[in-house]
Amino acid sequence: MKTFLRGLAALCLSVGVTSQARAQEYTFTTIEPFGSNGSTASGITDDGQIVGNYGDGNGIHGFLLSGGTYSTLDGPGIRYTIAWGINLSGEIVGWYNDSSFRLHGFLLSDGDYTTLDAPDSTYTLPSGINAGGQIVGTYNNHGFLLSEGSYTTLDVPGSNSTYAYGINDVGEIVGGYDGHGFLLSQDGYATIDVPDSTGTAARGINNVGQIVGEYYAAGKWHGFVWSAGGLTTLDVPGSISTTAFGINGRGEIVGQYRDASNNAHGFLATPMK
Repeated sequence: MKTFLRGLAALCLSVGVTSQARAQEYTFTTIEPFGSNGSTASGITDDGQIVGNYGDGNGIHGFLLSGGTYSTLDGPGIRYTIAWGINLSGEIVGWYNDSSFRLHGFLLSDGDYTTLDAPDSTYTLPSGINAGGQIVGTYNNHGFLLSEGSYTTLDVPGSNSTYAYGINDVGEIVGGYDGHGFLLSQDGYATIDVPDSTGTAARGINNVGQIVGEYYAAGKWHGFVWSAGGLTTLDVPGSISTTAFGINGRGEIVGQYRDASNNAHGFLATPMK
């Protein structure tokens, strides 16, 4: 376990989010497996493998997009599997429901599913995994870190609820609490709030510290990329809402947008040179 986690409540800071003088521009590609009736792209590796989920007439399924080919990921659940995070080794985390419709986490490694249940949890939702196999997620309105078989609860000091969404290879964790985003690093917890927004969540972080997420302003949800103190808003053209869930070391971003008919689609945003 990373040593900075010994003092989780030691420090709360505020991350200064400012606008960039020249925002990065992106090209957008829709991620839509098998003609689905709704999709989300949520995790991406440095070599471009993407995981997410999609819906069809038979339920909700996870997917892996690798080398231009989609593969369906159906865990041991009943008509419901969500794949959310992936590392460079191809290990995938997410969650599924059982016959009683309880949500359990899973780790998919070398083709085998392992169920993940945080102690005393009523639901467990793993959402991020790094190269060292550390997993973050949420249970019972608390964040968690699973490292070397041991669960550590993550609660932003003074918060009513904490959700851990992403982790990079140095152990920095991002998430949300009570309408704010956060970054947990060796300096402790730092709050992330986009100016003039009424809600912010940090969803993913890469190994150079770029953070993606969502914020609410002007009557809609917008994606964002925060890098070196600068903010770039990420709106898929023609969308009524955009959320960014994951970012890799090349700055490629995955997420979900809703079109004018409120249909959900996954997307890949590729930085323009």
